[in-house]
Amino acid sequence: MSRMITVAVVTIVAILSTSGWAQDNRALASENAQLKSRVDNLEKQVQQLTDTLSPEDQQTVKAKADGKKPLWSKLDVQFYGFIKGDASYDNSRTTSGNYVVWADRENNRKNDDEFNLTANQTRLGFLIDGPKDNGMETSGKVEIDFYGNYAAENKAKIQMRHAYLQMAWPDSGLSLLAGQTWDVISPLNPSTLNYTVLWDAGNIGYRRPQIRLTKDHLLSGETSLKFQGAISRTVGRDVLGAGATSESGEDAGFPTVQGRVGMTFPWLPAGDTTVGVSGHVGQEEYDLSAAGANKDLDSWSINLDWLQPINKWLTAKAELFRGENLNTYFGGIGQGVNTTTVSEIASKGGWCALALSPCDQWRFNVGLGIDDVDADDVNAGARTLNRAVFGNAIYALNKQAEVGFELSHWRTDYRGAGDADNVRFQTSLIYKF
Repeated sequence: MSRMITVAVVTIVAILSTSGWAQDNRALASENAQLKSRVDNLEKQVQQLTDTLSPEDQQTVKAKADGKKPLWSKLDVQFYGFIKGDASYDNSRTTSGNYVVWADRENNRKNDDEFNLTANQTRLGFLIDGPKDNGMETSGKVEIDFYGNYAAENKAKIQMRHAYLQMAWPDSGLSLLAGQTWDVISPLNPSTLNYTVLWDAGNIGYRRPQIRLTKDHLLSGETSLKFQGAISRTVGRDVLGAGATSESGEDAGFPTVQGRVGMTFPWLPAGDTTVGVSGHVGQEEYDLSAAGANKDLDSWSINLDWLQPINKWLTAKAELFRGENLNTYFGGIGQGVNTTTVSEIASKGGWCALALSPCDQWRFNVGLGIDDVDADDVNAGARTLNRAVFGNAIYALNKQAEVGFELSHWRTDYRGAGDADNVRFQTSLIYKF
């Protein structure tokens, strides 16, 4: 009897234990399911937040999670540029072939035609934005193309176009730039498919290292003034004589000074008019002999620029210049100093252009440029006049791809024999990103 009671008690205890264990398991399973659901929801929320970030920030987050340094900066960095293929035919020899600066002398080789094909104008760049705090905004830019000097056509070299940082105080209308970018003088360019935008044919101004200060001042209503001043690197040529030890610009011992005053004001209903007056003063030192003789040569210019929207689809712009020793500014048709007389070469000129955009798909540009060199300042065989007339049409295949066609005529006069004419046909395919 006692044995039966013992068996019954053990059985009841086992049943109760099993029941309790089963209930605990069910409770644990339910709790685990709830936790898993919460984890899944949290992962979805994290992924949704991550998807809202820029690709650069996503890489930063992932790099931090992996304990690695991010590939991209913490700042807002925008990659941009275009791929450009140019094919051109010239019915006479030109400098420099892939692009036209002037027509070569024809006293020995008349109508010596040429064909060129290149992708050297392909451009890559980075825009860097931030940080912005304490009333100051910071930004920067780095940009290159592939027109570096002295390389075979299929081994193009990198050329630095822009590399600068900028600090701006918007509340004060003040900004400071340091690095390489466009000159302060003559800030406009015509829209050409030809790589040289009428340089040495009436359009002066290039890119060079500088420290620039800009001040915007609101006069009244929609009328404003812009003051710009810069000290820039004097880019000279190889010095003369057996005693030459440095480049003529750096040998001067001080920088070039550039300045511009521009006014923007309402005139026509289509948009504001902008007129600017600019100029520069610099100096080069030429070593003439090993005995230490040298000569200082001035470089200067005075310039006028004008930008005018005529209506919503037509814009006019123009520039005029006058100065001496302007070869590194693309004035004087590539001639700055007469190396025989060791004196400055004077020149004057300008350009004008119309930009027409009647619809989203089509853009048209026409223009004229002239660079007139003082013939008394150059030797026989040197260039005295360079004139270019151009017209182009650019069609947008889609938002990124364009095809363009350009026809231009070049007339280059020389002191003595050799005056030359050239007609250029150019087509370009451009993919922007």
